Amino acid sequence: MPESSHIPGYIADLNEEQRRAVLHQGSPLLILAGAGSGKTRVITVKIAYMIEQLGLDPRSILAVTFTNKAAGEMKERAAALAPAAQDTMIRTFHSFGAWFLRRNAQLLDMPSGFSIYDDDDSVTLLRSLYPDENRATLNAVNRRISRAKDYGLSPSDDLSDISADPDFAEQYRRYETRLREIGNADFGDLILLPVRILSEHPEVRDRIRSRFRVVLVDEFQDSNIAQYRLLELLADRSTYVCVVGDDDQSIYRFRGAEVRNILTFHETFPGTDVIRLEENYRSTGSILDVASAVVDHNEGRLGKTLWTRKDRGPLPVLAELNDEEAEVHYCREVLSRGNVSPGETAILYRTNAQSRLFETVFLREGIPYRIVGTLRFYEREEVKDAVAVLKFLANPRDEVSFRRIVNKPARGIGATTLEKLVAASGETRGDLREALRVAAARLSARAGNAVSSFAAVIDRVEAAFGGENLVPLLDAAIHETGLTDYHAEKDEIAGTQKLQNLEELLNASSLYAGTPEGLVEFLESIELDSAREQESGDSPERVTLITMHNTKGLEFDRVIVTGLEEGLFPRGGEESPDELEEERRLFYVALTRARQSVHLTSCRYRRIHGRLLTFVPSRFLREIPAELLETAGGGPVGAGRAGGSHGVGADGAGGDGGEFAPGTYVYHDDYGTGMVIKKWKSGVNELVRVRFESGNIAQFIPRYAPLERIGGGEP
Repeated sequence: MPESSHIPGYIADLNEEQRRAVLHQGSPLLILAGAGSGKTRVITVKIAYMIEQLGLDPRSILAVTFTNKAAGEMKERAAALAPAAQDTMIRTFHSFGAWFLRRNAQLLDMPSGFSIYDDDDSVTLLRSLYPDENRATLNAVNRRISRAKDYGLSPSDDLSDISADPDFAEQYRRYETRLREIGNADFGDLILLPVRILSEHPEVRDRIRSRFRVVLVDEFQDSNIAQYRLLELLADRSTYVCVVGDDDQSIYRFRGAEVRNILTFHETFPGTDVIRLEENYRSTGSILDVASAVVDHNEGRLGKTLWTRKDRGPLPVLAELNDEEAEVHYCREVLSRGNVSPGETAILYRTNAQSRLFETVFLREGIPYRIVGTLRFYEREEVKDAVAVLKFLANPRDEVSFRRIVNKPARGIGATTLEKLVAASGETRGDLREALRVAAARLSARAGNAVSSFAAVIDRVEAAFGGENLVPLLDAAIHETGLTDYHAEKDEIAGTQKLQNLEELLNASSLYAGTPEGLVEFLESIELDSAREQESGDSPERVTLITMHNTKGLEFDRVIVTGLEEGLFPRGGEESPDELEEERRLFYVALTRARQSVHLTSCRYRRIHGRLLTFVPSRFLREIPAELLETAGGGPVGAGRAGGSHGVGADGAGGDGGEFAPGTYVYHDDYGTGMVIKKWKSGVNELVRVRFESGNIAQFIPRYAPLERIGGGEP
């Protein structure tokens, strides 16, 4: 890179280490950016500096991160400093993979309009291959396949670290074969297939390296092995590679994130310079002392010590409480203090199930709250149905979307007819729309008419192409197929909500051109969109209930970290040393979300699966020097219990709520553990709605469903 003789004004107020990181050139660079150290500012200023001061073509810079929101903010902030940065490619890893793959899909005999399968689509594909297996088994197979792809493994590789099941390699092979036959890709493919193309086609590798002379990676601690391999292939010795991350904030191992990517970066990229951003602009000194005391016990870290120019602030408070009810009431008492707004307070927990009692008490006492981390918009049934129609239009070889919509609502196309249609696609190079016409003539009159009717529906939907945007097309998709009536009639309350969700989908589609290219762009944006939150309202005074994992990237004036007991956090039992270190990093992340004050709670007793168990404080608390914490007691045994005045029986269930009263914990073989959130009558049947720890919400008729009660709650 050319030398610069001028330092622009937007660098003047950076601290010394931030400035070093921005001005750095030449050798590979690892920026170890501690929590709250201003790393996003460093990246955006560095992009602007390279364009304005070093004269780099903005199109020669590739910056990748892990959420669409982060990518959008990075581009906006860089362009505000250097307008030409608008032409810089700033994307998520998966969005970049999709961009690359659509331009080189022909090398793998894939259509450029391929659909991107989410987990539900992948399980549906597995079910078509293994129709006799239950969904829980296929979910597990899909998770193993996803993990294999995160590690860059194909069906022919050694998969023993992924699964000891001798059948897994064959399951993975059949899944991959079928996925390639229908010309689609899952999320893992968005990284794995570009790696394959770049590895096998030197001319493509040379072309992409000549295009991107600078590669920047944000949140590098969240990268997996396949993404690391992609980075290696994108860069040659003349490429300037800069990665930014925090080994102490690597908390997504369950998603395939590999902390060793950051720990061993210097081995892959010899001559790497390391710059540590250790000045924290978020938290008080007292909070940073506790966070550092915890994470210092980890061995798998490069090492840094956060410090701040801010006041030390109050010591974090450790409240040693009797039980989870005392814990909730302690949190309520903290919220009542006027020094911090409830809207700037977050209550953190390790698992979603821990929110149950907070919800019950807060609703009863009129404390506004919001829960972060519920079911995503695009994962809702009615939305996935409508999107499947659009996917099938974009790629008529998309068997998973075809199977989802061909007989929903019921059109008289049974399982036998469906398999004949799929078989006929073998004669039409996988084109299922053409297969509809081929097969219709061979079927019985009744089945043939049903198939022809569905083909006509798809034709009518396609005829809506050509508007100013995609609204007419999507409107036709949900009305011509009968999805509107289907979801409206399923149940009065849910039907209304489902129609509102479809209306919101229409709003989203209005931003895309009413062309086949606009449709592909819309579908890609759906699959790559970051998690959307369902909130109970927009009041700024709502306290946030959130898992520790979901707090990554957020900050609050006051943070209450709950459930600090051995067996809950850390979970205890069979953790490997690596897993225990990740749990410790998760605690570090939780602590460093706070700007002004921290409260920690630990209970002596906690009800788990309907039984009252005794707990001891988390080992992480024992790792904090006593002088860094203020302690508070939880009162006498039973403190905070208010059940008697609210009609709660000894088992925790409402006195007249029956076996599955709202607040009751239940277990389902397919869904796992959840909590009943609503109960009502429909004719002679009792119905319940259950929110599971996974975030899924499902409805059941208990007399027919395999629901097992495992605990109680308040109505």
